[in-house]
Amino acid sequence: MSDSPCKFRLDAGQIEVVDDAVAVILRRKTPAQRVAMIFHCGRRVRWAVEGHVRHRHPDWNDEQVKAEAARRLAHGTT
Repeated sequence: MSDSPCKFRLDAGQIEVVDDAVAVILRRKTPAQRVAMIFHCGRRVRWAVEGHVRHRHPDWNDEQVKAEAARRLAHGTT
């Protein structure tokens, strides 16, 4: 463990726990709303990865950028 000043840092034996206020909000959502949140997060991650790839490879076209983003997101699963 580093000498980080963060007092909330978790060690390898701990799991992250959702804040109580967030848990209340999530419990009030329907299953469909929760699924929509997951898909929205997935889109945001894909857009961020595509933006990074575009920044690193400004000469690439959209098809190349999307293919590289998909490869990175798949993390070797294809």
